[in-house]
Amino acid sequence: GLERGHFSLHYQPQVCLRSGKLIGAEALLRFKPQDRYIPPDIFIPVLEETGLIQSIGQWVLEQACNYAATLRSRHARDLRMAVNLSARQLQQPEFVDDVARILAASGLPAHCLEAEITERNLIEAHDDDALPRLRKLGLRLAIDDFGTGYSSLSYLKRFAVDLLKIDKSFIHDITQDKDDDAVTAAIIALAHELNIEVIAEGVETIEQQAFLLQSRCDFAQGYLFSHPLPEDEFSAWVARRYRLLDEFQPGNPGP
Repeated sequence: GLERGHFSLHYQPQVCLRSGKLIGAEALLRFKPQDRYIPPDIFIPVLEETGLIQSIGQWVLEQACNYAATLRSRHARDLRMAVNLSARQLQQPEFVDDVARILAASGLPAHCLEAEITERNLIEAHDDDALPRLRKLGLRLAIDDFGTGYSSLSYLKRFAVDLLKIDKSFIHDITQDKDDDAVTAAIIALAHELNIEVIAEGVETIEQQAFLLQSRCDFAQGYLFSHPLPEDEFSAWVARRYRLLDEFQPGNPGP
């Protein structure tokens, strides 16, 4: 699939809810062997079961780091790149050395790479020293799909987590379901008490955005801001975003 160009990365922007500023992007793996895309929840488990996630994961890291370094040099100097990691990758003895090599080759500062790992994978990898070594290297650590797995608070403390991602299943019905409102607000409050930032994924409406802003959520990503975009379209989106921000700086009358 790699040799034939069937795999690609799409990027979804992550924005600051208070300022609207682009703060990062999540690299999302796509697989299109013929005339249509195969959903990630179908092909990624196959990659993990066969062990191919290791070689594909390395390719993802290389592509995402190189692209992030390019974006930072052109427009988004503070941009962070989020990449999903599996437990199988973390369990490989050479994995952290590979990450260090990829960062050095790309020129991307380590603190601009954000390792996303689900609660389930965190549990599976908790006996390995990869996460502490990644932290020592300078990477940020994000817990993906928070609230849908084990939600063990001890892991938040043990691994010095930087960011919690509230799962879109909670975000979908906020402002319409009081239980989801309460859970979302509670996750945000808990994270802030632990000095952890929060990003909500799956934000699609102005009403959801307003609730999250009122609840002091830090960041958001979702269709309200942009669908995941292939590299060339994402580059154009970023350029457009920065041009608009420049036009409306204080003292600038705008277009």
